[in-house]
Amino acid sequence: MKLPGLIRRSLEGERFHVIVIGGGISGVAIARECARAGRRTLLVEQNDFASGTSSKSTRLLRGGLRFVEQGEIGLLRESLREQQRLLRKHPHLIHPSRIVLAMPENAGLNNLRVRAGLWLYRRLASPKANLNTANINRFKLERQLDAGAHWSVFDFEDAQCEFPERIVAEWMADAVEAGAMVRNHTEVLAVNVFRGKAKGLLMRDLLTGKEDPVEANWIINATGPWVDRICQRSRITRKQPMLSGVRGTHIVLPRFPGSPDEVVTTEIGGRPLYIVPWNDQILVGATAMPDNNDPGTTEPSKEEIDFLFQAFTRVFTKTKHTLHDVRYAYTGIRPQPFAGKNHVGKQNDKCFIHDHSGDGAAQMLSIIGGNLMSAPELGRQCLRMIGHGGKSSSHLAALPQGTFDPMLDQWVLDLADVGGISEASARGIAEWFGKRAPAITQLATTSVQMRAQLCPHSPHIVAEAIFAFTQESAVTLADVLLRRVPVALGRCWSEACSRDAAMRIAAVVGWNEYETAAELEAFENERSLFLRKPKRYRPFLDSAAD
Repeated sequence: MKLPGLIRRSLEGERFHVIVIGGGISGVAIARECARAGRRTLLVEQNDFASGTSSKSTRLLRGGLRFVEQGEIGLLRESLREQQRLLRKHPHLIHPSRIVLAMPENAGLNNLRVRAGLWLYRRLASPKANLNTANINRFKLERQLDAGAHWSVFDFEDAQCEFPERIVAEWMADAVEAGAMVRNHTEVLAVNVFRGKAKGLLMRDLLTGKEDPVEANWIINATGPWVDRICQRSRITRKQPMLSGVRGTHIVLPRFPGSPDEVVTTEIGGRPLYIVPWNDQILVGATAMPDNNDPGTTEPSKEEIDFLFQAFTRVFTKTKHTLHDVRYAYTGIRPQPFAGKNHVGKQNDKCFIHDHSGDGAAQMLSIIGGNLMSAPELGRQCLRMIGHGGKSSSHLAALPQGTFDPMLDQWVLDLADVGGISEASARGIAEWFGKRAPAITQLATTSVQMRAQLCPHSPHIVAEAIFAFTQESAVTLADVLLRRVPVALGRCWSEACSRDAAMRIAAVVGWNEYETAAELEAFENERSLFLRKPKRYRPFLDSAAD
């Protein structure tokens, strides 16, 4: 079958009202908002959507507890409101999560001050909540913690998004449904600035090598850590950079006897550390190191991996894990407002929009900072700045509200019945695709190949991959297995799983032997660059995998 998602016509000479550069969470949110408001929109991404900072985070939606410490109550209120909106609109991907704050006695924080801050946080987050109840077993947790230290244990509720890649895919599909055109694997060579005004850009399709000039009324530079580089290659000069790059590294470990069921956060060396149950594994992060080098080539350092592992074992001393057990590490560059060369200040989640009119490039905006929580409001702000040409629609079909909601259970059974698939496959589809799940189960009815599991360890099926190609702008095997249907992030994924998935997808897509081998090689290369095995232990890990 010839997949429509893989056919990309030339855009040479076309004109758009707005071109958004950057397919991370912020860029996709902006493109969706503009398209829904009736603006002819083009979204361009040099790699794949959500392949940068968006997929290299701690995978939490922190509601702004840090704003309590900073005394910024207005920002706290808005952050919590946005968190609640996201929980309502994406109940299949974003879930309430209990956060346990474990503070050692030498942390230098006053318990009364912490309690007061958490009381205010809980009151603003949920005014009707019973603030005297706690849903954790403190004694169980304290036994798991370092027995040689005295801990003060507090808890509060935030939210977790295990797969922000899927949020990006959904918003990008929303934008396309509203009329936006999207191009991943497309590099912006330069923004065309003529007589002090941004007029369009020159872009290169990295799959074909073809270069296309396109015109636009507005250019929005939402490239995250690449923001300054877009300006440099377009000869838009500024006295100082807009961003300071901060490298955030995470490590992933197997679960262990006594693994926490809740997110545990503490403070190590004056910085927050998060230990997160994630994807049947344990995610530990993140570091904060100045890094203004090429964001596309950054990688976790040995020192960062050692630091994170040692910090983890300071909290959970009873674990038998050693550095050999680190499955992989990943790292990304957080784009924070410029704070001076090689300077990393306190974490800054504020988001700014810079108007380049004063830099000789009117009608061009650059986004500084941003994350999943700020992205929806950022989209609305950009729409107001470029001129609201219509009413934006944020309607989403209603979804069952929780993993254990009886409505969800019945919906899963209905999906399984319609698609002729297992209940586990139907539940996996429902939890990753939400309102679009029925379209995938319908696709599963067309052939036995569509209903095949992607690999023996996963309930996810080939129909999901085909949907990603046809409806979610996936172009490569890596686009599918790392981001649209991110089974390759699972604890059991191996090279054998990669081969199985490639062969089963190829049987439906129609790739020949050469095309399948090329896709598989490119996927393995991209996965190894994203999920880095610590170099010291790579031979040990490779032999263990065999």
